[in-house]
Amino acid sequence: MNTTAVRTVALVLGGLANVGAQAQDTGLASLHDWVRIGGRVCMADHYHDGAGNGPTRGYAQAAAVRSWQDFTAWEYGRRWGSYANAIGRSVSCTGTHGNFSCSVAARPCRR
Repeated sequence: MNTTAVRTVALVLGGLANVGAQAQDTGLASLHDWVRIGGRVCMADHYHDGAGNGPTRGYAQAAAVRSWQDFTAWEYGRRWGSYANAIGRSVSCTGTHGNFSCSVAARPCRR
């Protein structure tokens, strides 16, 4: 393969990779302003919430995080749905052994 053909293949494959990354977004993320924070792109001032219940605080908190991730990924695409990448995270739990409820809130970010 000559040099021009190799460059053409590289450009096409690079473009396809970019299309794949964009296809992970739903387009709804563009409804909000974004800011760059470190190596992430984050919603400027838009928070998402999640809630969960469980027999222990740990189970309830994990359920709340899953709720946050599932809804955020559904609304904006998988790249936005990582609670670990989110900023401004907060957790609030109440209850007693056997019956806990937790809620989380955070601004979605993607790497």
